[in-house]
Amino acid sequence: MRPAQILKVLDNEFSSAARGSHTPVMLWGPPGVGKSQMVAQVAGHHRVPVIDIRLSQLEPSDLRGIPFRAGELVEWAVPAMLPDARRHGTAGVLFLDEITSAPPSVSAAAYQLILDRRLGAYQVPEGWAIFAAGNRQGDRGVTYSMPAPLANRFSHFEVDVNLDDWVTWAYASGIDERVIAFLRFRPELLFDFDPAHNPTAFPSPRSWEFAHRALEKFAEAPDVLLGALQGCVGPAAGIELHAFVQNLDNLPDIDAILLGEEVQVPSEIDLQYAVASSLVGRALAARGRSDSAGVYGRIIDYAARFPQREMGVMLVSDMHRAVGQDLFAVPQFAEWAKLVADVVLFEV
Repeated sequence: MRPAQILKVLDNEFSSAARGSHTPVMLWGPPGVGKSQMVAQVAGHHRVPVIDIRLSQLEPSDLRGIPFRAGELVEWAVPAMLPDARRHGTAGVLFLDEITSAPPSVSAAAYQLILDRRLGAYQVPEGWAIFAAGNRQGDRGVTYSMPAPLANRFSHFEVDVNLDDWVTWAYASGIDERVIAFLRFRPELLFDFDPAHNPTAFPSPRSWEFAHRALEKFAEAPDVLLGALQGCVGPAAGIELHAFVQNLDNLPDIDAILLGEEVQVPSEIDLQYAVASSLVGRALAARGRSDSAGVYGRIIDYAARFPQREMGVMLVSDMHRAVGQDLFAVPQFAEWAKLVADVVLFEV
């Protein structure tokens, strides 16, 4: 399931916790596809805390708590890491990460917590959702086969990689437009993981964010930039991104485009992707300003000039996902839509 759909599932499951109809969710996927980040994104949207418990690092007693004598009885001290309405709030997300890396003795201790929302006398507060994530057995991580009793306590979703969803997130998160343009140009490199070779650095949604940081940190150190990029996304992808960035010296004047001047569309496909990504970034920066409609209109005018109409469709589609419905009110949009009416539009 694509990330945008997973986010809807998690959002609805979180909201259902307060109504008593919540089903714990298990996210499956290879390393680096953004499972943990999606959980954090949903919690951030609702402005609630996330308690991240790595079961792979626990002993069974860490969940159950420590026994102590109370008169003639033995009671259990509840672990402070578990959600408490007074300390953590009445709503939140209990996230059991790396659950497939936990030994069976630990996952068995979590059975009651996941399904019954309790451990002994401890009760998970109403309003708290339970999400979990883990790698599949073929992903070369440290994994155990999930026992059937534990698996039957979750609804299960496998996280796919989707470039459009990643691009939407990347623009909203301020990812370097050069990285976005490169992945539009080389979409197959968004995720390129071969567990048979067990690489140390490889292209993934997570590692492209690292590449974005490397471009920021080493922009003034060209002698180490290539090595830094390779350290993030692997040797081959790092070389390609570095060459792509170096070629952007030939990029047209983006400011002139936004002023409505006649700027030639570059003939090189990689530069066309770079121009499109830069323009979407400028549209996002203009959102909410008094001149936003003019900015959007001039970008649409430029999109209509691409020799390949699919490139213009990609540009306007990305801009729509970035700025929303305001795009439809721009006068140039209706005229542009007529020009590309026979081209399939995604989410426009």
